Amino acid sequence: MSGQQITVLGAGIGGLAAAVAMAQRGVQVHVIEQAPELAEVGAGLQISPNGKVVLDRLGVSLEGAVRSEGTELRDGATGRLVLHLPPPGAGPTWYVHRADLLARLAARARELGVAIELGRQAVSLDAEGGRVVFSDGSVESAQILIGADGVRGVARSAVNGAGKPEFTGQVAWRALVPGQGEPAKARLFMGPDQHVVLYPLRGGALLNIVAVEERRDWTEESWRRQGDPDALRRRFIGFGGPVRAALERVEVAHLWALHLHPVATRWQRGRTALLGDAAHPTLPFLAQGACLALEDAWVLAGCIAGGRGLESYEALRKARATRVVAAAGKNAWRFHLRSPLRQVAQTVLRLGGTRLAPDFGWVHGHDVTAEVP
Repeated sequence: MSGQQITVLGAGIGGLAAAVAMAQRGVQVHVIEQAPELAEVGAGLQISPNGKVVLDRLGVSLEGAVRSEGTELRDGATGRLVLHLPPPGAGPTWYVHRADLLARLAARARELGVAIELGRQAVSLDAEGGRVVFSDGSVESAQILIGADGVRGVARSAVNGAGKPEFTGQVAWRALVPGQGEPAKARLFMGPDQHVVLYPLRGGALLNIVAVEERRDWTEESWRRQGDPDALRRRFIGFGGPVRAALERVEVAHLWALHLHPVATRWQRGRTALLGDAAHPTLPFLAQGACLALEDAWVLAGCIAGGRGLESYEALRKARATRVVAAAGKNAWRFHLRSPLRQVAQTVLRLGGTRLAPDFGWVHGHDVTAEVP
């Protein structure tokens, strides 16, 4: 497919990774992003081996990221260790600042000749014809259009029609604070109807905080909504030790309501294909959103460059993504048990160790670069 024009809507992790993967294969790529600049609200993410293998093939470094030494499950109130989970057998997990990964993907894309155009908002899309109308009245037509514009973007609805998300009853807070020598681990503190995850970023210079609570009075699904740091501290007052110390340092917090969106019924229609959250939005409880988008990007680029068609891409990706999304959804309840179930579950985990922990080797050990050249 060398010499043909591909348009990517969305310059997030999935869109930029797809652009790089296609440019490596000699495909001309044009990325269009609605934001005026490639900036990201401060947030951390985890790149497990299944995502790292794609970044390696794309030539994108994770320099400055923190190499994980495992995951700890701890009691929220006391900080007591319940279970230590070693890194995946397939290789290490990395803790990365989202903005750093986006910057490296964008730099790699430009190095390969990808045009990245900012500040153009798509308002409608003809999936069959690969035609997009923008807010300024301009129109773009693509031989293949990749919708990487997220769960609320125009591509998902154009391919599948309007959908209605289901509120999970959970709200997540996010914050970054200066690091204070925290261990290179994801520490998950569990409490009744709440949990908090802490892990370091940028070589330990920052500490990423994600605090999730059961809550029905907040349903806005936006990553950019600022919350009150004092309210965050009040709502998680039952947590002690490292969590309390971390929350005391929070000066800026964001919160968003977690919604369940079904995996898209169709991932392609006509000249248009979906990837990332546009195809399979996932809850954050398995830390696989970015990695699934990277997997999508590699497989889609291989199918397009190899002339296999968009149907082959959907056939190769849909079942796996659906299984991962389902596993993430099931993970949430484990962290929010109330007494006495919480004490029973923690005792069982302490005594049984990793033998009783869920086995996600099928998630982390998957290598799409071996599946699609």
